[in-house]
Amino acid sequence: MTQQPLIFREISALRRAVGQWRAAGETVALVPTMGALHAGHISLVEASRAHATRCVVSIFVNPTQFAPNEDFSAYPRTFEADLAKLAEIGCDGCFAPTAAEMYPQGFSTQVIPGGPALAGLEDRFRPDHFAGVAQVVAKLLNQAQADCAFFGEKDFQQLAVIRRMAADLDIPTQIHGVPTLREPDGLAMSSRNVYLSGEERATAVTLSRALRESAEAIRGGAAVASVLSRAEEKITAAGFALDYFEARNAASLAPAASHADGPIRLLVAAKLGKTRLIDNWAV
Repeated sequence: MTQQPLIFREISALRRAVGQWRAAGETVALVPTMGALHAGHISLVEASRAHATRCVVSIFVNPTQFAPNEDFSAYPRTFEADLAKLAEIGCDGCFAPTAAEMYPQGFSTQVIPGGPALAGLEDRFRPDHFAGVAQVVAKLLNQAQADCAFFGEKDFQQLAVIRRMAADLDIPTQIHGVPTLREPDGLAMSSRNVYLSGEERATAVTLSRALRESAEAIRGGAAVASVLSRAEEKITAAGFALDYFEARNAASLAPAASHADGPIRLLVAAKLGKTRLIDNWAV
């Protein structure tokens, strides 16, 4: 029997519930999302169960991480369907604030991240994105006062930014990364996949194939530069507009020219039609 999670629209209501759970000796996990939940999000909730007795999923399409030319107004919003999915897995609470609750009149504080936020990956193409991400995640971690929080590894640079931000601001919440969940053909699950046409969906798997094949080649001893070059050719030949296909140190996100610069993570971002996709793969 499914049970709908408690819905919190206000920070005060969320904190009251968290306080009650803590008073009962329970621990709390937070899974921040922008909604349009899919199996990848559900895997974060499931991962949280090994670390906490209660789980809260936040659903908030954060305007500060979208540039004026990006898809904020068109971003999929499926709140009722999201609640049904959370009920099926026994999620304890859903924090779904309004923009006014998150950014009330007079709000004027920014969080400007450095380090991984300036790695020359997503920040090259979305220069203000990680300031918006760091701002909203810092708020959510503070609002929920959670023991731990869970984020997908698909947004690998974002995960690095959040880890650095939490450490730098002495936020005690433990930050956990969860491996990317994929469709049967290998495409990384993403809320933006709904934008792909049937033909584009069939082509989109090129990204994960290029990542997997490149990782295998590098593990086998192939030169990193030549592997990256072949992957770029394959991706552009499939019809993508490629932003980057890079080998980086998995911890620092510094460029990795060889195994000596590892452990290596391959990261890609490319646009197919009107849809921009990102993915990554461990070598």
